[in-house]
Amino acid sequence: MPEPLTVEGYQKAVDEWIKTLGVRYFSELTNTAILMEEVGEVARIMARRYGDQSFKRADASHDLADELADVLFVAVCIANQTGIDLTAALQKNLQKKTDRDSRRHWNNPKLTGGGAGEGEKR
Repeated sequence: MPEPLTVEGYQKAVDEWIKTLGVRYFSELTNTAILMEEVGEVARIMARRYGDQSFKRADASHDLADELADVLFVAVCIANQTGIDLTAALQKNLQKKTDRDSRRHWNNPKLTGGGAGEGEKR
């Protein structure tokens, strides 16, 4: 069984893949456009699978896990080409959320059962 992939390991694997199989990175702007396209694919699946839209025949075979992996791949490409250590960025971001939100969500009646529920007026 393969070892679990770390964020750092994935950044290195993507870089190696780009340099050996992908020839080179696309520009940052092109990768940003590709990222938006991939996020759009995730949104399409979510709207049809979990929202109120129905699947079209062409959309029925889309794989949410694969599309989320595509989003992550392009985000890692952007991080790599802009010199961002995603492990450090994720740790810093989680700490920011902890400092900001550690009690806020517990005090939100909409999240803890005291507020308006789905379908109720807010």
